[in-house]
Amino acid sequence: MDIFLVILAAFLMILGIIGSFLPVLPGPLTSWVGLLVFHLADVVPMNWTFLIITFIFALGIWILDYIIPAMGTKRFGGTKAGMIGTSVGLIIGLLSPIPGGIIIGPFFGALIGELINKSEFDKALKAAFGSFLGFIASTFIKFIVAMVFLGFYIVKFFEYKDFLF
Repeated sequence: MDIFLVILAAFLMILGIIGSFLPVLPGPLTSWVGLLVFHLADVVPMNWTFLIITFIFALGIWILDYIIPAMGTKRFGGTKAGMIGTSVGLIIGLLSPIPGGIIIGPFFGALIGELINKSEFDKALKAAFGSFLGFIASTFIKFIVAMVFLGFYIVKFFEYKDFLF
């Protein structure tokens, strides 16, 4: 059972890293669930203090994930249409075979969203840039947190690997 939990935790860690880039998956929270599952293994001692602190951190990042892109868009004069366009552009960018689609998709999505919202091109371009910066900042923060959680997992894994196998 412990090996199953360790493998499941590793899967959740990887899913959390992927979730840092996908707007439908809460990356750091998914990685935290991986830490929780890992601590449920009998050979890894349960450290509630560690789990509570990392949960609060993951929850805070999840909340910021909704605030940071909106702040970027508003700061540069964008509207809700620009934010929706950013999310749609991200999904299209992820699914497209174009290299760098994940980066240019949100920008063009925000630009198109602002233009559909009847903004002038200069204003729409500025808002798209703000939305893009907010998205990049948010994604970077989520990715770093998910990688730190993966680092915690790896350290604990090697600390208890003799008991696991």
